[in-house]
Amino acid sequence: MQISTTVVGKWTRSLVWILAAMLALPAAAAKLDEHSALIVVDMQNCFVDGGTLPVKGGRSIVPVINKLASQFDNVVLTQDWHTPKHASFASTYPGKKPYDTVELNYGTQVLWPDHCIQGSKDAELVSGLDIPKAQMIIRKGFHQNIDSYSAFMEADHKTPTGLKSYLKERGITKLYVVGLATDFCVAWTAMDGAKSGFEVAVIEDASKGIDLNGSLNSAWKSMQDAGVKRIQSSDIL
Repeated sequence: MQISTTVVGKWTRSLVWILAAMLALPAAAAKLDEHSALIVVDMQNCFVDGGTLPVKGGRSIVPVINKLASQFDNVVLTQDWHTPKHASFASTYPGKKPYDTVELNYGTQVLWPDHCIQGSKDAELVSGLDIPKAQMIIRKGFHQNIDSYSAFMEADHKTPTGLKSYLKERGITKLYVVGLATDFCVAWTAMDGAKSGFEVAVIEDASKGIDLNGSLNSAWKSMQDAGVKRIQSSDIL
């Protein structure tokens, strides 16, 4: 049996059109259910414009987070909650400046401007955040001598916050992480979530990074290596 080159050409063109159409389709929406939880990281006054450690564009993600939160039955918030003279503050060390580093018992510590002091206006949740279904607030970084980026574990990698047990007891298996800052608290939370056995995705357009000396790209690479997915709010909304 012989097939003409004309027929083959038509088949080839049809296949190209089909493949092109498939590639043009939007990504499949994430499937949310009772086993899904949204983790909203450090959406506080200190991390937006006018705060003590502002992340550029931090306030702009509030509307996106509000829309996302309306789709979840399970929502957890975190707050940075430091003592005065905290071990992560540059002002604690004579001669040190913000973004210098020091060696502490648990490793290298980036030094930050004083921020998110317990009970201060600076540490309050940012105005406009509308998450009525939030069930829990994890306060981290309140130990004087240990910093905490992750919502799961203090920076010594030994002291748990209790979030893992809280989520496991409620049958949560999938986590969606948003907030500030992508390359620090969001990334550490996402990676510790993956290490704890959860399926984890970071929603890129509902997070903002500091990008300190290339830290943003490095964080995305580390998250990818840890099995964390990188998605957009449009995959859910």
